[in-house]
Amino acid sequence: MKYSENLKALRSFLILLATQSFSALGSSMTSFALVIWSYQQQGSALRTALLTVCSYAPYVIVSIFAGAISDRWNKKTIMLVCDTFAAMCTLATAVLLHMGRLEIWHLYSLNALNGLMNTFQQPATDVTITLITPKAHYQLASGLRSLANSLCSILAPALTTAMLTLAGIQTVILFDLLTFAAAFVSLLFWIRIPMMEKDEEMREPMLNMAKSGLLYLRKNPGILHLMLFLAAINFTASVYNAAFPAMVLSREGGGQIALGVVNSVAGAAMIAGSILAGIWPKPKSRVRMICNTLLLSMSTENFLLAFGRSLPVWCLGAVLGWIGIPLMNANLDVVFRQYIPVEMQGRVYSARNTLQFFTIPIGYVAGGYLVDRVFEPLMASQEMESGLVMLFGSGKGCGAACLFAILWLVGLMTCLVFRRDRHICMLEKE
Repeated sequence: MKYSENLKALRSFLILLATQSFSALGSSMTSFALVIWSYQQQGSALRTALLTVCSYAPYVIVSIFAGAISDRWNKKTIMLVCDTFAAMCTLATAVLLHMGRLEIWHLYSLNALNGLMNTFQQPATDVTITLITPKAHYQLASGLRSLANSLCSILAPALTTAMLTLAGIQTVILFDLLTFAAAFVSLLFWIRIPMMEKDEEMREPMLNMAKSGLLYLRKNPGILHLMLFLAAINFTASVYNAAFPAMVLSREGGGQIALGVVNSVAGAAMIAGSILAGIWPKPKSRVRMICNTLLLSMSTENFLLAFGRSLPVWCLGAVLGWIGIPLMNANLDVVFRQYIPVEMQGRVYSARNTLQFFTIPIGYVAGGYLVDRVFEPLMASQEMESGLVMLFGSGKGCGAACLFAILWLVGLMTCLVFRRDRHICMLEKE
């Protein structure tokens, strides 16, 4: 009886999660296919990394105002409009490909437009989940979201690689458009989102509403420092994301299939972590769980990628690096939802997007530049008997491996420093 009651209480959330995750799978497949296409066309880690930079730049710049719009306007309308616009960008990519006129700058422009739409959609989605999910099920909902993201991570590279091999990139894009249609119809007809009561603050000018999110963080240093911690981690992770395809696609024993295998293993690790997040009892300290899982990730994967020279070692790194991330995300999500008043969440989440994610485009640019202009030339200039060659090997891709060794040290030190931050430690007590 209790199971059926829980299922009924989560009905709207489960429909939204299933359909939006299906659409996210299609989008991830298209993104993965275009990363491979870009690297094969350009042969440059920096130019490929700029695809993500263009997605995140408007996301970071405009986010501070998007939360005010999300709190004031109809959530469903925002999500439907943003989904439609993203689908039109995907359709434009398909048309350019079919005409044989797709160029890298087209993708930069389309990714920037997609990023702009995601800027408004993301806070609207986050607040919607708070509105349609009973408070008692926040941790379960967070675990299920992590599980859906993990399934997307494992299926996207595998399905994309198969479709690219058997049918080409056009089929990948067609699948993406079909998943959009399924998500759009279900959101339009099957999901009811409760209306929020509009207080006096929501009638203020948009600029004042946007400022209120930043003022909230100023008055709550625990939440602010936790976001800054994630911003530092995001920088390291973004440098990693920019360098990783260049290393795996270039090194001996790597290639397109190897890249798909490692990404799929990372997705499988996240599935295991998501299951743990869903069934894990409430920890004594959610903040400590966040810090410890990030420490596990930062102290293992980059080390194994730096010094490992085979696919099994890279896969082991992927498991250790990603299995704790769903646990981290679930506990972080609960902390935010319980701590931040629901009427403020759109504005605070948007302020978070600016503060926590501004390091992502910087990290991607830095990663691409460091691989192309610093570490690959450095390793190419080494004698075969040098210490760097003994540690990281020779040939294209070893420069990215050298960069991973530095990322290992940076990530480890970041976790150890923020783990002792008194404002973050006090957050649990408050």
